[in-house]
Amino acid sequence: MNKRIRIGDRLIDENAPTFIVAEMSANHRMNFDVAVDIIKAAREAGADAVKIQTYTADTITLDCDDPCFQITQGTLWDGTTLHKLYEEAYTPWEWQPKLKKIAEEMGLLFFSTPFDLSSVDFLEELQVPVYKIASFEINDIPMIRKIARLGKPMIFATGVARLADIELALATCREEGNEDVILLKCCSAYPTPYEDINLRTIPSMGETFGCLTGLSDHSMGTAVAGAAVALGARVVEKHLTLRRADGGADAAFSMEPQEFREMVEQIRVIEKALGKVTYDLTPKQEREREHSRSLFVARDMKAGEVFTPENLRSIRPANGLHTKYYEEILGRRITRDAKLGTPMRWDLVEPKDE
Repeated sequence: MNKRIRIGDRLIDENAPTFIVAEMSANHRMNFDVAVDIIKAAREAGADAVKIQTYTADTITLDCDDPCFQITQGTLWDGTTLHKLYEEAYTPWEWQPKLKKIAEEMGLLFFSTPFDLSSVDFLEELQVPVYKIASFEINDIPMIRKIARLGKPMIFATGVARLADIELALATCREEGNEDVILLKCCSAYPTPYEDINLRTIPSMGETFGCLTGLSDHSMGTAVAGAAVALGARVVEKHLTLRRADGGADAAFSMEPQEFREMVEQIRVIEKALGKVTYDLTPKQEREREHSRSLFVARDMKAGEVFTPENLRSIRPANGLHTKYYEEILGRRITRDAKLGTPMRWDLVEPKDE
């Protein structure tokens, strides 16, 4: 898989800034103006992109009350059916061209998660620059194959994926000649308990599948996203809402704008701090090294006196001989008078007897 991927005008690789995505999902609460305000909040918080979801209740599931269509897995949405949830949560398709135009005018990339073949066709008409595959659709091989053939980058969430699911999805992309794939570590629990996230999987995923990696995070707070970047995540996706108190299908595990802004700022600090592998000293460190340890005369001494632990010490600053010579000098004599605080030099030490 490619380790250098361009999405619109954003480059994603191991050295580029983390690509930060604000997921709107159902947080618009079926209000177009709220959707626009979320896009504005994403821009002001420093996101690179805003993402939506493209489905209707009828394209993603069936209007059926049979037990297998009931939500009973211990989630926020228990007590309803899949169809009823998606009727409440979907983003009207007629909004999406308008939202894309608004986002792009603000300098944001705009893309979506399709959930069936018809939504892929719709998003192609919108000319989205990248496709996100939800973890629940990572086993929808016909849809993955259709998207892969488009030749655009693909971002896969892996929240409910087994290893075999990931392998099959990537093999399908390769068969269609698409190597621009990013895998996101994800835990499909809303909100996610920290102990279930297992961020150490991120570098392992990159090594195992030879691809860029990232995080789709449903936990509360900013810490997990920052840690993911430190472990090599090149994409971070978090849900964004205007106010959790407003409610909505995804509000309970979404970030508010100030929290999102803090996360972006922390990620940018972490990127600077990660830097590169180096053992060289910066100019400032070189100056600070002047206050490191070295050998000094620690008491006034007369010519011919013997160096002892009382009059020869390893102290700060670094103006004298290296401390590695301490034991070699002990027991030898000083060549001339020297005051306390004199940096040690070899011309102060009598040569050893031959």
